[in-house]
Amino acid sequence: MRDRFGIDWNRISGVHLLRRRHLTRRCLFRHAASALGGYMLLPSRPLETVARAASPPKGTARYCVLVNMTGGPSHTDTFDLKEGAWTPTAFDPTSYGGVRWPRGLFPKLAGHLDSAVLLRSVLSWTAVHGLGQSWLQIGRNPVPSVNKFAPHIGSVVSLEFAQENAGKPLPAFLSLNSGSGPENGYLASEHGPFYVNPGGNGLGNTTHPSGGDAFLRRWELLMQLDAEERSLQTLGAGTAEMVNWNLSARRLMYNSEVDAAFRFTTEERVRYGNSGFGNACLATRNLLKGGLGPRFIQINVGSWDNHNNIYTGALNASNAASLGRQFDGGLGTLIEDLKNEGLFDSTLILALGEFGRTTGNLNTTSGRDHFLQTAVFMAGAGIRGGRAIGASDAQGRSTAEPGWSLGRDIRSEDIEATIYSALGIDWTKVRYDYPAGRGFEYVPRVNNEEFYFPIHELWA
Repeated sequence: MRDRFGIDWNRISGVHLLRRRHLTRRCLFRHAASALGGYMLLPSRPLETVARAASPPKGTARYCVLVNMTGGPSHTDTFDLKEGAWTPTAFDPTSYGGVRWPRGLFPKLAGHLDSAVLLRSVLSWTAVHGLGQSWLQIGRNPVPSVNKFAPHIGSVVSLEFAQENAGKPLPAFLSLNSGSGPENGYLASEHGPFYVNPGGNGLGNTTHPSGGDAFLRRWELLMQLDAEERSLQTLGAGTAEMVNWNLSARRLMYNSEVDAAFRFTTEERVRYGNSGFGNACLATRNLLKGGLGPRFIQINVGSWDNHNNIYTGALNASNAASLGRQFDGGLGTLIEDLKNEGLFDSTLILALGEFGRTTGNLNTTSGRDHFLQTAVFMAGAGIRGGRAIGASDAQGRSTAEPGWSLGRDIRSEDIEATIYSALGIDWTKVRYDYPAGRGFEYVPRVNNEEFYFPIHELWA
């Protein structure tokens, strides 16, 4: 019997069998390389060379908006719709080209499917919430030795655009509607997430209790006292970090542009769904429109941990206040406004959770439990919409057709590489300032014999 690489192991005897694992790795390596542009890997050629030759960054996006659907949404009720006796009538399943979509649950997003791609061959590494969330946001296995130092994807984006964003009033990496999660890792604190929970009444804590005049007097006094420490001759690493922190904070104080980005009218709130998620989407529109500094915005929305009563709770298509309908109202309106503002084609938008949900009939409590197979919604940045990449089987339990050049499930690391590529970042880069004493790879080279690449079929 021959394996996927055409090797008949039953006819290979003795010592050659001991080389099976080594040969399989080499065959997989060659297969991955040849799948991307026909480039064949030579034994002495490093993977970085293969990656550079096969997949230069796309560079179609200036911004990235990652909607983190915390808790793990049911993929077969959302981005990889599978219909059965369990499907509520209110879901109103509808075909858009070759894509089936729950129009009753996501009516606004339905109007933008011609601009979106659904990744339906995605497989998570773990079905544990905390582990999966970390893996999704740092793009690698968050084992303790890695999790301590590995930065968030947004922190790497911040680092890459540091020079271009110098002097902007807001940091490059914003995390909306969350106060915790993976941060800057071993990178400087200036690349960590700036946490904001937009309420629509401006950006809080940016005025002084004693008024603007008192603040200016105290700021000027601080500048005089710290003048020596700020000089280039005496500035150490710790002092530099504190000075940069103070300067960044100063740019936010009494800044009318920043305050306006987080201030909404009642009409705007209602249009975005009148929810916390809608407010975050509205703030995202204002921030990108104003060019105030953010290049990577993560919006957290959840929880999608629907073990119980999934169709009367989070995925209640008949209730405009349900999580699913709030998600649709916020994201659908954001996409509409980015199109109207001419920002859609320069913004990569992703919506995904840490894993999917059990498929077919509901469990005994009318919900769905943790499951590795999942799906991802992507739009913007010049990708060719109106389609799905990959397909799962009839139940949505496993990948039936990968739909992309590597011929396997899409992993978190591939999505990470895609984000970097879309932003024009060299996803094969290795930094040698990693405190663990080895190079820090933007995207890990290999895990369980898999090689990670951007999903450039999005632009095909």
